[in-house]
Amino acid sequence: MKDTKNTELIENNNNMDTLVLEEEETKAIMQTGLKINYPKGHVIFSAGDKANQIYYIESGYVKIYRLNADGRKVNVGSLRNPGEIMGIAETLYETERTCFAGTMTDAVLYVVTYKDFLKLMTDHHYLSIKVAKLLGTRMREAESIIHELVCWQVPGRLALMLLKIGERCGINTENGTLIKLRLTHEEIANMIGTSRQTVTSLINTFKQEQSITVEGKDIKIVNPNKLANWVV
Repeated sequence: MKDTKNTELIENNNNMDTLVLEEEETKAIMQTGLKINYPKGHVIFSAGDKANQIYYIESGYVKIYRLNADGRKVNVGSLRNPGEIMGIAETLYETERTCFAGTMTDAVLYVVTYKDFLKLMTDHHYLSIKVAKLLGTRMREAESIIHELVCWQVPGRLALMLLKIGERCGINTENGTLIKLRLTHEEIANMIGTSRQTVTSLINTFKQEQSITVEGKDIKIVNPNKLANWVV
C-alpha cells in the first residue's frame, strides 16, 4: 500500500524551489546576459568571490556545495536545473559568495550583472515577486536539508535524494524512471553527507529489494513506493 505521508513529503521537497519564468522574462534575461558554455566539472563561482552577477541555466545541471575542513565537498542545496536562476541572494545582498557552484554536466548559462538584473526586475515587476518567492522557498529548502541531516538516517536520505533527482532529472521508461545524471558513489555521498562505502552498500540493498536497477552508472527507479518506505 502506498505510504501517503512519505509520498506527500517527497512531492513537497520536489516542488520547493521551482521558479517558472514567462517566455518574455526568459527572453529578457537571455538578451541581457552573456551566454557561456561550461564543461562538466567546471567551477562557476567559488566561496570568497565577490557576488556581482546572477546565472540563468539554459541547459545542464549545477550543484551548490561547500568544502569541509578536509577539503571534501558537502552539498548545501538541491541541484539547479535548466530554467532556474542561481546566485541571487548574495548578489542582491552585495556580499561575498559562501558556497561553490560546479557543473555536473556540460551546461549553458547566461550571466547577468547585478546592475542589469536590478533593471530587469524593475522593468518586469512580476519577476521581482517570483525572485522573492524563490528566495523564501530556498530558505525552506535549507531548513529541510538541516532537518534531513539531523533527523533522518542515511538510508532515508539516499532514498529521498534518488526520488527527488528522478523527479527533476528522470526519463520515464516502460519499466521505471531512468536518472539522466550519471553520478558516482562519491558524488552521491557528498550530496547526502555520508561515505562512499555506505552509499555503495545501500545501493546494493536497494537493488536487492528491487526498488532500483543499476547498469554501470545508470540508475533506474523501478519501484518508487519501496524507496519511499525508507524515508522515515
